[in-house]
Amino acid sequence: MKVLVAAASKHGATQQVAEAIGEELTAREFDVTVAHLEDVTSITGYDAVIVGSAIYFGKWMKPARQFVTRHTAELATRPVWLYSSGPIPRPEAKADYSYDRREGDEIANAVRAREHRLFLGKLDRKHLSLLERGPARMAKLPDGDFRPWDEIKIWAAGIADALQSATAR
Repeated sequence: MKVLVAAASKHGATQQVAEAIGEELTAREFDVTVAHLEDVTSITGYDAVIVGSAIYFGKWMKPARQFVTRHTAELATRPVWLYSSGPIPRPEAKADYSYDRREGDEIANAVRAREHRLFLGKLDRKHLSLLERGPARMAKLPDGDFRPWDEIKIWAAGIADALQSATAR
């Protein structure tokens, strides 16, 4: 079974999540292509697709939105999983990420995705532009890698289980 794992990632952290998902699926003997969404021109030939996007202020990146819009009809005909990556926990904030989930959930409904997951992200100010640093400072976001690697691996294994069970029928 051929699986495409593709993500839109501004600073590389969301692409690293795609790579981790791809590694788990490859270990389960799937034929996996991990790509940057901007480089994917067709999903023909893929039996399943996993699409990820970094989120900024609750929004998917433009290349991810464009990809989904361009391929909505095709995506709706195969197993699809979506993930969003990016919220940074704020020390004084409660863990309510409903705002960050909203657009990914809407896209998941549009393409009839099996699931949309939200993963915490990574913040390294030295890689941010001057324009990006201001909002991060104002929101008092801490630097760090908050991606839940074990949870990501378990989620990818669940996708592998679902795909293997579908092919066993």
